[in-house]
Amino acid sequence: MADQQEEEDLRMALRKSMQKSPPEPKRSKPGETAISPATTTPEERRRLQRELMAAAAEKRMMTAAKSSPSPNSPSKNERSRGLGIKEAEMKAKEVNLGNKLSEREEYHLFSMVFGSGVSKDILAQWSNQGIRFSPDPETSMGLVQHKGGPCGVLATIQAFVLKHLLFFPDELGKVAANMPHNLSSRRSSKSQYVASNNFSAFTEDAKTRALVKSMNEILFLCGNNKRAVIANLNVVSDNIEGSEGSPKDVIIAQALEGLSIESASDLQKVLRVDTFTSPTSAFKRLEGMITIFQSRMGALLFLISALLSRGLDRVQADRDDPSLPLVTAPFGHASQEIVNLLLCGQAVPNVFDGRMDLGGGMFLKGIPTSVEVGFLTLLESLNFCKVGQNLKCPKWPIWVVGSESHYTVLFALDTAVQDENELEERESQIRKAFDAQDQSGGGGFISVEGFHQVLRETSIQLPSDKLDSLCSSGFIVWSEFWQVILDLDKNMGGLKDSTGQMGRKIFDLYHFNGIAKSDLNGSQAGGESPVQRPRLTKLRVSVPPRWTPEEFMAGLAVPSGTAGGGSSGKDAEVAKPEQPPQHAPLADCIRTRWPRAVCNWIGDPPSIV
Repeated sequence: MADQQEEEDLRMALRKSMQKSPPEPKRSKPGETAISPATTTPEERRRLQRELMAAAAEKRMMTAAKSSPSPNSPSKNERSRGLGIKEAEMKAKEVNLGNKLSEREEYHLFSMVFGSGVSKDILAQWSNQGIRFSPDPETSMGLVQHKGGPCGVLATIQAFVLKHLLFFPDELGKVAANMPHNLSSRRSSKSQYVASNNFSAFTEDAKTRALVKSMNEILFLCGNNKRAVIANLNVVSDNIEGSEGSPKDVIIAQALEGLSIESASDLQKVLRVDTFTSPTSAFKRLEGMITIFQSRMGALLFLISALLSRGLDRVQADRDDPSLPLVTAPFGHASQEIVNLLLCGQAVPNVFDGRMDLGGGMFLKGIPTSVEVGFLTLLESLNFCKVGQNLKCPKWPIWVVGSESHYTVLFALDTAVQDENELEERESQIRKAFDAQDQSGGGGFISVEGFHQVLRETSIQLPSDKLDSLCSSGFIVWSEFWQVILDLDKNMGGLKDSTGQMGRKIFDLYHFNGIAKSDLNGSQAGGESPVQRPRLTKLRVSVPPRWTPEEFMAGLAVPSGTAGGGSSGKDAEVAKPEQPPQHAPLADCIRTRWPRAVCNWIGDPPSIV
């Protein structure tokens, strides 16, 4: 009886909250008898509670809006008072539930992300992944992933978090009004910077602020540095505002009990959004909401925030085929368009630079400009695509790494790993000109006409016999052309090296895989089972001179002080050039950035799946 009375009270309160005027008294009809309400389940009662709280909150907002007087334009003598009013209004806006999307907008958003035939499993993956740091001390600077699906979102955020933690630790206590611009100054100065490798030393506060800064930077990047839209859930906001004395994460977890997103209408009932034009205001909003983004709805809320910051119509215009969902079937992975949106602010589907003209007014869209953190993919090593220089050479030595089914992060502590020596600089110049003529989608070959254009742009003078040999088949392959360049004298535009040492470099990279896997290195002695945790692997990368990896690994001396510096202890074992190279798919990805590179590591091979 108590449950029935509670349910009846909830229903009555819900009806009252939705009415504009007091309801008429209920009149009994002749012969009418009291009917007991039907027994309901706990899930239905929780749904009623959420609807009640949402309706009551919206009614409070409507009442407040009606009672607020229209502000008059302040005079010149009232500017300070006007600023105070605006600040108060901003603070009031920071705690409200946000705006509700229309049914049309919500349907457009849901169908754009998931399509029409999305499975419940995919929806469950995306509504059960928070943006949380790993509790494991050795990987505590990384975001942990529990299920497949949102790894593209998490890995991209992770890359930006590492940028702030590693290269701007002194800036974490500040809230800059134009953060994306400020953060580029150090790299543009061309000065070398080496970050600390003591990852466990980062405090919880530093990691949280790095996360908030990263989210803020990405959202304004999506909003063309003009705005950021932040998505929220009304049931969560109302619970936090109405509760005191309980931890936020506990309150949020309770508010999300029984909440499932299975359709656009489900999303429309609970989703609320706010738009910010000030990075400082958006930062404070994100900082206040960070517990919500750490909840199980965090990854989905951030993806929605990024899409709305860009604008749904602009997102569709960015894409080559807007009819396909952004979350790909059948496994629910984030598409390349989602990753590119978070990396460069545009949801383009390709990874090459700029646009590829197909003729007849048709073209394919790639990465339009340089980026803060980059992207490498195993698919390039398999000749399925060609990553352009914009993604391959970002401002900071951090890359999202894509495989067929997962996204991870590769990074260096030393910015010098991206400094080009004479060989690399010339190779980049020639390759850029070559790729500009490559209409094969990254196949690595160009027409004879395009080849002559490359020779003119790069001031290469080929002997007639070499030129005829390269052009004899009607198309020119990059690998054959590059070998000719290496044997061509410098005064003719080539890179012939009499010393055989040109292009050598040695450096360290780190690879982070946020999905929990068995770690044999972390298992305890005595035959205990392996530890389930994210994986962090250190790699020693050796780039041999020219195209002679066999000679290099056979025992050529490696001078100390090369890029990446020396090492000691067990790391020195990895650095020995006489060790045979180890192989893993990640090594293939690394070679797309540093051709001829060989990799070594200690322990389990790094996993990109």
